[in-house]
Amino acid sequence: MSGLYIHIPFCKQACSYCDFYFVTRQEYKQDFVDELIREIHSKKDTRFTEETVRTIYFGGGTPSLLTPQQVESILDAIQYVFKVEPEEITFEMNPDDVTKEFLSGLKSAGINRASMGVQSFNPELLKFMHRAHSSEEAFRCLELLQASKFNVFTVDLIYGNPGQSLQSLEQDIDTILQFDPPHISAYSLTIEPQTRLGKQVKLGRIVPPEDDTVARHFDLVVEKLGEAGILQYEVSNYAKPGKEALHNSNYWSHVNYLGLGPGAHSFWWDEDGKSAKRWSNKADLKSYFTGSWNEPFEEEHLDHTNLAEERLMLGLRTRSGLSLQELATRYDFSFNPKQQEYLQQLEIQEKAKIGDRIQLTTKGLKIADAILLDLITI
Repeated sequence: MSGLYIHIPFCKQACSYCDFYFVTRQEYKQDFVDELIREIHSKKDTRFTEETVRTIYFGGGTPSLLTPQQVESILDAIQYVFKVEPEEITFEMNPDDVTKEFLSGLKSAGINRASMGVQSFNPELLKFMHRAHSSEEAFRCLELLQASKFNVFTVDLIYGNPGQSLQSLEQDIDTILQFDPPHISAYSLTIEPQTRLGKQVKLGRIVPPEDDTVARHFDLVVEKLGEAGILQYEVSNYAKPGKEALHNSNYWSHVNYLGLGPGAHSFWWDEDGKSAKRWSNKADLKSYFTGSWNEPFEEEHLDHTNLAEERLMLGLRTRSGLSLQELATRYDFSFNPKQQEYLQQLEIQEKAKIGDRIQLTTKGLKIADAILLDLITI
């Protein structure tokens, strides 16, 4: 089993917090689709086509700037080259791009899961984030999505914004819940150095909220969504039972995935099952048009120790945690005495459950990054 990630690099404008690769030159969209199809065809009869593809994810950028016809041509190429038995084909979209006809076209093309980048309904927060859509467009879009043939969709929410009150966050959550979403991704605002937001923070023009404030936001998200039957299954992801995102779960479980498009990342196990490689395409559309996808731009070789630490960090971000047997048999990993003592302290503090599996509780997931850093550096 493997997954495909398709990076669509077009955006109308730059969101203040985003550090993903994108371009705003819309006139290159068809040229890009043609080149992407060439990249897809280049994988025919390679090791990447030996496994059955179960999940496909269109991310970006803004995939919804493509037409349903362009999306269909990409999926046709994938079907021709790969062995595809899709359980989930996800498509990211922005509210300002969505119409009833657009959703119908995507469904006809084969998309079965929509991911809607709402982030907030608060006009001031949308302006702060430099989002292209309005709160009215977000509301209308969710109405269309709820009435569409998409049985599974996710709504993105960002909390921990400077100046964002608990009341404002609660209003956002309540508005989203009106549409009975099967899945919500709720992210704490991350300040990346090279983004517009990162530069404003560095200049002192924006002051990030205190950790205690962000923690209260997190608690409110977990509580409100839990009351609605939308349960936390990963630090930033919440779903009704059975509606968890399969593609993202692949990342956390070290399943092979292939990235296509400029800036896309890939991960693939070596034949020995003891090591793996991670690599990316160059994040540059012009060089992509000249076939730069033929060679990895950045490549990282992961040995057993690297893979064990990474699996530990990814797995403990999920509610299901990690099997000790899997760590021992697949990664030849066991905890040293100091790590065992640290884990016991986490259990005493009710931040973790230790048995055949190691699982962080809600209290532990709240500070997962700090716990994981402590654990691997002991």
